[in-house]
Amino acid sequence: MKIQLMWRNTATLIVVMMMVMVMMTVAVNVTYDGRSLIIDGQRKMLFSGSIHYPRSTPDMWPSLISKAKEGGIDVIETYVFWNLHEPQPGQYDFSGRRDIVAFIKQIQAQGLYACLRIGPYIEAEWTYGGFPFWLHDVPGIVYRSDNEPFKFYMQNFTTKIVNLMKSEGLYASQGGPIILSQIENEYQNKEKSFGEKGPPYVRWAAKMAVELDTGVPWIMCKQDDAPDPVINTCNGRTCGETFKGPNSPNKPSIWTENWTSFYQVYGENAVKRSAEEMAYQVALFIARKNGTYINYYMYHGGTNFGRSAAEFMITSYYDLAPLDEYGKL
Repeated sequence: MKIQLMWRNTATLIVVMMMVMVMMTVAVNVTYDGRSLIIDGQRKMLFSGSIHYPRSTPDMWPSLISKAKEGGIDVIETYVFWNLHEPQPGQYDFSGRRDIVAFIKQIQAQGLYACLRIGPYIEAEWTYGGFPFWLHDVPGIVYRSDNEPFKFYMQNFTTKIVNLMKSEGLYASQGGPIILSQIENEYQNKEKSFGEKGPPYVRWAAKMAVELDTGVPWIMCKQDDAPDPVINTCNGRTCGETFKGPNSPNKPSIWTENWTSFYQVYGENAVKRSAEEMAYQVALFIARKNGTYINYYMYHGGTNFGRSAAEFMITSYYDLAPLDEYGKL
């Protein structure tokens, strides 16, 4: 009798575990229209928070993500750090704080979505904007331009990351948590500097990304001319007032960076921002701009370990975010 009972309990446990595994790998359809992002046919109002995996340690990730979830966050947003992952051409490192797969899987384990901002140029107050130093020595290269050497290495790295995510089944189209991906970053700020080489680069980057066939939408922040079907999004403190809106009536309004404070440089005081002022801007973005997705940048800033910070940046990054440098509320 005891053996039969144990067998039944074990069999039941196996069935339950199989059901959970099936549920976790069910493909999710992510689309959009002019009103919102749509996940499996349901319109979504999503609140997101930026947590950068290399600015904390792997043992901190579960707690950081859990606290963000408790705070009402639906999505965890992160950049991808090219110079960490490809320190030498063709030599990749995804160990320790660089283990982006483990980070994304921890997001999934806690039932949240993810937004992967590949860049590969990220700014992020990170050394060299995330570019690996060896890129500087490539003959004839002109960064972030309609330049064949640059496009070759940019496409290589972007493809590497997308294929890595695909191999682990991490896109929503595969049953994973990633519902959005970003290509390039705030390029419009610099586009005029590249003259006639700027607009073709934007079109190429968008086409290259879309053709990687992730099954989820792509975005470009601060890029009013983001080519279809890539969604242009807003970064800043006051997107409820300043965002010009999507560049197509068929795209939703997305706020990829609602700055919770501001980065701090040596010799300057920390920039404080009240929760009330933030909430007011969020309300404006929803009411005036038909906002469907708001990301708090940063939700946890963390630590610039080693020499990873950009010039003049202090070790602490966005310490006045909802979670401080050490992950405390």
